[in-house]
Amino acid sequence: MTEKNKAQADAVLKKYDRESNTVHYAGLPKKIVAAIAITFSIFQLYTATFGVLDAQLQRAVHLGFGLALAYLLYPFRRAWTRDSFFHPIDVIFAILGAAAPAYIVIQYRELVTRAGTVSPPDVIVGGIGILLVIEATRRVVGLPMVTVVLFFLAYAFLGPYMPGVLAHRGLSVEQLISHLYFTTEGIFGIPLGVSSTFIFLFILFGAYLESTGLGKFFIDLANAVAGWASGGPAKVAVLSSGLMGTVSGSSVANVVGTGSLTIPMMKKLGYNANFAGAVEAAASTGGQLMPPVMGAAAFLMAEFVGVSYIEVVKAAAIPALLYFTGVWLGVHFEAKRKKLKGIPRSELPNPLTLLKERGHLAIPLVVIVYLLVSGYTPMRAALVAIVLSIACAMLRKSTHMKPIEIVYGLERGAKAVLGVLIACAAAGIIIGVVTKTGVGLRLASGLIDLAGGMLLPAMFFTMITAIVLGMGVPTTANYVITSTIAAPALVQMGVPILAAHMFVFYFGIIADVTPPVALAAYAGAGISGGNALKTGVHASKLAIAAFIIPYIFVLSPMILMVDATPLGLTLATLSALAGMVAISSALCGFLADHCRLYERILLIIAGLLMIKPGGTTDLIGCALFAVILVMQYTRVKKAA
Repeated sequence: MTEKNKAQADAVLKKYDRESNTVHYAGLPKKIVAAIAITFSIFQLYTATFGVLDAQLQRAVHLGFGLALAYLLYPFRRAWTRDSFFHPIDVIFAILGAAAPAYIVIQYRELVTRAGTVSPPDVIVGGIGILLVIEATRRVVGLPMVTVVLFFLAYAFLGPYMPGVLAHRGLSVEQLISHLYFTTEGIFGIPLGVSSTFIFLFILFGAYLESTGLGKFFIDLANAVAGWASGGPAKVAVLSSGLMGTVSGSSVANVVGTGSLTIPMMKKLGYNANFAGAVEAAASTGGQLMPPVMGAAAFLMAEFVGVSYIEVVKAAAIPALLYFTGVWLGVHFEAKRKKLKGIPRSELPNPLTLLKERGHLAIPLVVIVYLLVSGYTPMRAALVAIVLSIACAMLRKSTHMKPIEIVYGLERGAKAVLGVLIACAAAGIIIGVVTKTGVGLRLASGLIDLAGGMLLPAMFFTMITAIVLGMGVPTTANYVITSTIAAPALVQMGVPILAAHMFVFYFGIIADVTPPVALAAYAGAGISGGNALKTGVHASKLAIAAFIIPYIFVLSPMILMVDATPLGLTLATLSALAGMVAISSALCGFLADHCRLYERILLIIAGLLMIKPGGTTDLIGCALFAVILVMQYTRVKKAA
């Protein structure tokens, strides 16, 4: 990557990914931040190795470190990015951010003895703690998340004045603070609990993988495998983004990380700027749907649904495959339509040479999947993988990590977790209000009433709700909000709980490429120089699979490996893949030849019929698709 491209990528990342917009200190401030971050990582590794503390203590220490770092690294205003020393306001907030959770650690025995009764000092500290979490959310995550949090806090107080089913008795300040700050039902609830155990270790693992150069290896390998094909660089973008998505926790960061290399290649090949940015945006957003990390939401989903982590990973595997197949096909048909060629093989690296020189860097990824499948806990598997990632890097001189780089990895991991940590704490406020007021069931009942008690309309309204709630919100917070507010409606209608949660997760994620608030598409346009809205429209077309697949696994949970038989699963997957071919070709306007209008309409119908579960619909869809394919091949043969 040239210096110019790197500078452009950094600027785009700071503009569209708030989690990357930190102050870069020098001198003593830099050392202070590094010391806090490294201590944070050491605490997490120690408790993961020798046993975590009591739930509230573990989460309080985790939040204390997180708030202190967040206030030092994310300025009160974006304009305050000086690196000479800390701003006095940020220092005050950082001290309070560490002190408020420390109060729980110091007073833990007394708080447990009082069993939910709060004293005046408790109310003051708890109120300050809640406000600190909200302000940290504004700085790190952004205003969309803050708006949702404030809405729910207002609802907690204004219950008696709400209309119809939304009305409730309302809460006093003491009741709300007690529930949100001094129980494990609010800020220190399940999201922060998962962040303080599984998520931190997997993000630290990802930081070490990045340090070893695995990301560059993925891009080079994707180039070697697909760069020579029709529209090669675009297929490289899809493949490398899928690989990066296995460990990445951000759609925008994935766009910038791989897009700064792939988007210029796509433009050079002949793709217009809007389409080039859209390919990267759609592929990178799909990375959040890719096991084993799924933007850190996989761990939360396991806790919320009440299944093992590996069950979530298994359920996500085939839908992720279908999604990337859809994007790949869209890229392929566009390349065929424009007659775009790939990169000459002579300019591409040799895949065997790459595997020989840097293939060892991927060993930790293979091992962590094996350990998870073998029944290891995610914490133990992540610990082993962290050690292995460092050890594997030492196998060759070209990837060798110096001792100081291992220490820097601890710092990078602690900084990388801040976005997830703060989002989980803020999500705890939302969940706390929902559990205390019962608004979740009321909202679910409202959605069901709006749908007239019918499943398909309920799914449609839930989809719209999830997309709106997911706009501009990071993956983890996105899932927590949508699963709390939207998923209960589907569960009430008899949809399996895992399918319901996966449904809202998909549509929350796809908000990143859905105009008008399509952050991944904006980032792609920022690198390609294209129009953000047009890039978002192209990205939505390429990501069409994500709009269809959730309906498949709600209507036929077999594709999530729920009560699946080998034959049934194989047939359902092949049928869905064939349906994706039909729909992708219809949206692009090319199959074996340029599609006429009626052919595009018939291809969409055929695709939907093949995707919809059922033997009869599959046969009709296949027949329609075959007829159009034969017509186009005949037309091409005559023209030749």
